[in-house]
Amino acid sequence: MRWSLALALAAVVVAAGCQHHDRVRPSGHEPWPERLSEWGLFRGNGSTLEPNPGVLPYDVATPLFSDYAEKYRTVWMPAGASARYDGAGVFALPVGTILSKTFMYPRDGGRSRRLIETRLLVRSERGWVALPYLWNEESTEATLEIVGAIVPVEERRLRYVVPNVNQCQGCHEQDKTLVPIGITARQLDHPSGGGENQLARWVRQGYLTGAPEPRDRPGGVEAKARAYLDSNCAHCHSPKGPAASSGLDLRSTITELRSLGVCKPPVAAGRGAGPGMAFDIVPGQPEASILVYRMRSADPGVMMPELGRTVTHQEAVQLIEDWIRLLPGRCDS
Repeated sequence: MRWSLALALAAVVVAAGCQHHDRVRPSGHEPWPERLSEWGLFRGNGSTLEPNPGVLPYDVATPLFSDYAEKYRTVWMPAGASARYDGAGVFALPVGTILSKTFMYPRDGGRSRRLIETRLLVRSERGWVALPYLWNEESTEATLEIVGAIVPVEERRLRYVVPNVNQCQGCHEQDKTLVPIGITARQLDHPSGGGENQLARWVRQGYLTGAPEPRDRPGGVEAKARAYLDSNCAHCHSPKGPAASSGLDLRSTITELRSLGVCKPPVAAGRGAGPGMAFDIVPGQPEASILVYRMRSADPGVMMPELGRTVTHQEAVQLIEDWIRLLPGRCDS
């Protein structure tokens, strides 16, 4: 679910003009700021998430599921710096870039939001650094919490898990290096609620060069299912991801069905293989597919993704089941 505030605040940035301003106070080395407000990404103590000039709100086409938390994303780059468009992978972002993602839940019947955490990805000279900031109960300030935390969310009747710094590697690791995963053409080449294409907004802000004209993306069940798997699973299940040895490649560009898991036996899945299940995906039979079994489970020893959630994403399970029902063919026993 995207929070409409991100779109409203985007207008604030546009009104501020396309010049980079020195309101943000970047830090490229340890000791890292103890309070989120010290970075200067947002006005005041940051509780309103109103961005300072040069801080650009954005959203992505297919968000990563995080226990139904709403998310608000921003990017900031140093003056004169920009990313270079890449049609296949993550954009190369310049040293000094700060990406932020704030996780929150509605409260008081939707009249306000409870801020849970803000994760920063900072591009230092030595590479990317992940910094989780935990908001206080009043949502007035967030402090650095490198060991993570567990936050009860009464509105959702769940215990939200703030990852520690090392756990960030679980999703953001490629070739054993920490990288962003959502800054791609597929995720940004779509219109925001205000109608402007995200890539076009980055270009206008001066944060992106070499981008082609926006284009329409295919729709339908298959396209939506593949986009979901790409966003939520492919950062691990790809040749450069932590789960490369599984042989499962869930990137949206893959066309070879066995790589996607169709009629592919699991590799060292243990309890995750499910009772009597022989293949990751069985065409036409989601109830016999290990992929669905693991997505539906909330058991830490079974569920996939294994990080970033504690409850089942019911809508996503339904989407993947609908897609599998449409797949033709059968698997030999």
